[in-house]
Amino acid sequence: MSNLASLSGAEARRIALVAQGFGVRRTRRPSGWARIERAVETMGLLQIDSVNALIRSHYLPAYSRLGPYDRDVLDRRAFGLKRKALFEYWAHEASLLPMALHPLFRWRMARAQRHDGIYSGLANFAREKHGYVREVLEEVRADGAMTARELSRPGARKGPWWGWTDGKTALEYLFWTGEVTTATRQGGFERVYDLTERVIPPAVLNAPTPAEADAVRGLVGIAARALGVATETDLRDYFRLPVAAARLALSELVEDGDLIPAAVKGWHQRAYLDPHAPCPGQVAGTALLSPFDPLVWARARAERLFDFEYRIEIYTPAAKRRYGYYVLPFLHRGRLVARVDLKADRAAGLLRVPAVHLEPRRDPSATAEALAGELVMLAEWLGLAGVALGRRGNLANPLKAALARVS
Repeated sequence: MSNLASLSGAEARRIALVAQGFGVRRTRRPSGWARIERAVETMGLLQIDSVNALIRSHYLPAYSRLGPYDRDVLDRRAFGLKRKALFEYWAHEASLLPMALHPLFRWRMARAQRHDGIYSGLANFAREKHGYVREVLEEVRADGAMTARELSRPGARKGPWWGWTDGKTALEYLFWTGEVTTATRQGGFERVYDLTERVIPPAVLNAPTPAEADAVRGLVGIAARALGVATETDLRDYFRLPVAAARLALSELVEDGDLIPAAVKGWHQRAYLDPHAPCPGQVAGTALLSPFDPLVWARARAERLFDFEYRIEIYTPAAKRRYGYYVLPFLHRGRLVARVDLKADRAAGLLRVPAVHLEPRRDPSATAEALAGELVMLAEWLGLAGVALGRRGNLANPLKAALARVS
């Protein structure tokens, strides 16, 4: 191979899809932990988000790649008190990560202890109320796992931090520093904090801590495998890495042959190719994607790969939304072919589809048939009795007919 690999846009798209785990055959038979774990390791992380219009976001990426699975299995390995295989930390955003990656994030924890690389409000709080932060840490040490509400002196809700109390702010700072972590979650997804040493398995906790440069290089390598082919910005953004350190890691990976510089037709930036990434002739993936799925969370990359301009309209006033409140891209035959606004109406037992829009130059009939099957399967997985279709969007009528055939 020449020093600079040359790829078409279609080749880059297929490489990216397979790297993200869409080359795996989906099944209606529920997947166990072994397959779920492989999917998470392929992606490198699951982003956590508080929005629960459909289902919490971290559940969806494995479903998109594998089909139905028992969410309790993921819950036990992420939030259970025994046999924990995932831990929470700031990666892309708040994320669930394979336990083996814990040492690779200790540099970020060390920076947080120096009030570096964290939100300015959180850093200022830690400086101004150092004694209180230490008091909170000692209370967790003495009394065990607790929520922010269970602190003896949580304080009143105030300030810009989502109405956080001082206790919650202190715990979140300690979470950044790695001194506490998530033991479990309860109720409305409320974080329960405990000392990291009581949550992370000893074998992981006692693993050597790599130098910051080595850790960043390891994370760039994981991002490269998860993306398949990517720009420097893509690689850096995957784990939100500092520019200079990521750039140095990238140059070292190229020098060692672990990444190959590439030119992708239609891309304005230099790309980097994982030399072990397969490039199949076609990828037949069909799935609804969380807005926080790593395939689409980087909007500029999604546009480069799929010619798909995407933004989340959750915070857009309803009258100004183009596609809906919680809109999932629909992947079919390796392309993003539709946008589907979804809501789980748990009281009525229905998967509501307020709007569905077909992308330009896509086949309405084939898309509607594929999407109808996906919606019925999703409703079943969520424990909902059926699908209720609204009238908005240029795919609503074809989808109505397709749903009538599969219901």
